[in-house]
Amino acid sequence: MSNNNFVSIDERTKKFAIRIIKASSFLDEKPGVSRTLGKQLLRSGTSVGANVREAQSAESNADFIHKLQISLKECRETQYWLEILME
Repeated sequence: MSNNNFVSIDERTKKFAIRIIKASSFLDEKPGVSRTLGKQLLRSGTSVGANVREAQSAESNADFIHKLQISLKECRETQYWLEILME
């Protein structure tokens, strides 16, 4: 794989967060449950990249792993909300 095709985890999670923000903004315009689910999606989806960034400033290997594990949990929660919304 050449360096031209490499996209950093920073950039990928930032683009993901932007897509989540757009989806949440759309859902915020809807009444009832959609709006509530959109807020859950926004919280977990934007947290993924924030935790990755925190991990990059970890104070130890254990701290790095812990922060990435939190990011993984947020990814899984985001996936859950997306599945609920699609179904």
